[in-house]
Amino acid sequence: MNSPNFQSFALMVAPAQVLRGSGILLEVGGAIRRLGQRPLLVGGARSLSVVESQWQQLVDEHQFCVTSARYEPDCSETTLKTLNQIAQDHQADLIVGVGGGKALDAAKLLAHQQQLPIVTIPTSGATCAAWTALSNIYSNEGAFQYDVALDLCPDLLILDYDLLQTAPQRTLVAGIGDAIAKWYEASVSSGHSPATLTIAAVQQARVLRDILFQKSAKAIENPGGEDWREVVDATVLLAGVIGGLGGAQCRTVAAHAVHNGLTHIPAAHDTLHGEKVAYGILVQLRLEEMVQGNQLATSTRQQLLQFYSAIGLPQSLEDLGLGGTTLAELRHSAKIACASNSDIHRLPFAVTPEQLIAAMVSTTIVAESSRKPLAESQNPVKA
Repeated sequence: MNSPNFQSFALMVAPAQVLRGSGILLEVGGAIRRLGQRPLLVGGARSLSVVESQWQQLVDEHQFCVTSARYEPDCSETTLKTLNQIAQDHQADLIVGVGGGKALDAAKLLAHQQQLPIVTIPTSGATCAAWTALSNIYSNEGAFQYDVALDLCPDLLILDYDLLQTAPQRTLVAGIGDAIAKWYEASVSSGHSPATLTIAAVQQARVLRDILFQKSAKAIENPGGEDWREVVDATVLLAGVIGGLGGAQCRTVAAHAVHNGLTHIPAAHDTLHGEKVAYGILVQLRLEEMVQGNQLATSTRQQLLQFYSAIGLPQSLEDLGLGGTTLAELRHSAKIACASNSDIHRLPFAVTPEQLIAAMVSTTIVAESSRKPLAESQNPVKA
């Protein structure tokens, strides 16, 4: 009998099956066919064109009845309404997401709404969206609105390294920024948890960070090489494990909250998810310095600035192309990041929009050992 104090909940840890290798897409038609015969492919224009020839071979070999649809104008409620109608008109029995984070989020949520199996085929290493039971919803203009927890992780994840090599190198660099945030967020929100799976998730985040520190520079220098594949596995696969084991509490804190706020600045729409998240880690560390006087956060930020410089991640608003952002736009972004339902409140101290703005404009400031905290906290943060 369960203890009355035991709280049970469903765990969506991993896809039911992961198939990976170079050129593997042409070899997995049987696995896809076991899930459905009338797939709807959902992706962006570039990603759908990248897999067009392979899909035609799969259609010829396995007699799929397939149609495709683009997620336009964004992974938004408007787009999902259109995609649902296309899925019904096609009598789809399977959804296949092809592309980056927003394409995969749209496909996963569509499958969730239609109660159909979902296959994810990432075409870049920019996010772990191919793995997770989560979709983010944006406005038609690309501003973050809310996220949706899904019933299941994907039924099948196909990681074809050849497809990921077609993506610009910038996407993998962004994926490194998104993935390395797992440690800085999970350790803050959940580093003191006694729960077995949460401990496992936090330690996996530490392992992920160390892998990225060790292998990212070599991976970028040698696309397609061994280190490159290991980093792809880290950004696409291992990063997803952490949220699966630890749940929402381990998934996002201030770095992702900063990202969400920045999406409401039009000039930020040309930057990638992981680029904004990477900058958000520096903002989170600045908050720990300013609010808590946390010297470990100071040294950690300096370490990250060196790492960012080596691989090309943004260190400031200027690096994000937001040097001309107005104070009004920053205030609006900060208010959204500090909204009552924001993940920023997983920090062990309160944050005001004014404090957040101060942190956002000082991510590259030289360490000041004599700086005093703006407020005292009873729970120091492990950076």
